[in-house]
Amino acid sequence: MNMDEDTTKNWKEVNMPNPVILNSQKLYQYILETSVYPREPEPLKQLRDATANHPQAFIGMAPDAGQLMAMLLKLVNPTKTIEIGVFTGYSLLLTALTIPDHGKITAIDMDQEAFEIGLPIIRKAGVQHKIDFIQSPAQPVLDKLLEDTDNEGSFDFAFVDADKGNYWNYHERLVKLIKVEGIIIYDNTLWGGSVALPEEAVPASKRDWRSSTIHFNTSVSMDPRIQIAHVPSGDGILICRRIY
Repeated sequence: MNMDEDTTKNWKEVNMPNPVILNSQKLYQYILETSVYPREPEPLKQLRDATANHPQAFIGMAPDAGQLMAMLLKLVNPTKTIEIGVFTGYSLLLTALTIPDHGKITAIDMDQEAFEIGLPIIRKAGVQHKIDFIQSPAQPVLDKLLEDTDNEGSFDFAFVDADKGNYWNYHERLVKLIKVEGIIIYDNTLWGGSVALPEEAVPASKRDWRSSTIHFNTSVSMDPRIQIAHVPSGDGILICRRIY
């Protein structure tokens, strides 16, 4: 094999189809083992382990995306946050561990049972007092918050990992609730890489949310109220900073 053939072979191996956005399981594992897992707080590791046997464990927040979010939380230093989509609580616990002791999180999810998987670990970590869990669809809760004008611009930070078809509806409400200079993070915005594939190459079960995600990404990219950074971490996270 000549040099050109060897280079082509290696390039194809690195870029082989793979569920992670990096398109290389080995490279992704390297990042996790070198930079993420050694610094992951023990309660988060315990919660990740507790979630591992759940039939939908794959929808939990990717640890590398969580590490980035923790850094952003430290930079913003929020005291009032909102989370849409809790699942077993990895991102919720991460936020609770990171914000000040007097900080508060409004956490919204319809699945109380999944949340209770992580609740004992949250309690053991001593941060349950920071969390107001609301079992409900998110949109009515956001609308209720906006009925009180004092809530407008009062949240410092938001994280969204819920039904992709409603991301834009959530965005329109969150931009009003988040203060200027506040941060909103949306998870799964690259949807397994399917956003860059033709529709016929995507399994039928993933096409609706792929379409919703593409529409959302396009809409957010044209929203003048925010500054954005689209990061290929985990399954893709879209970071928005409100600028007015």
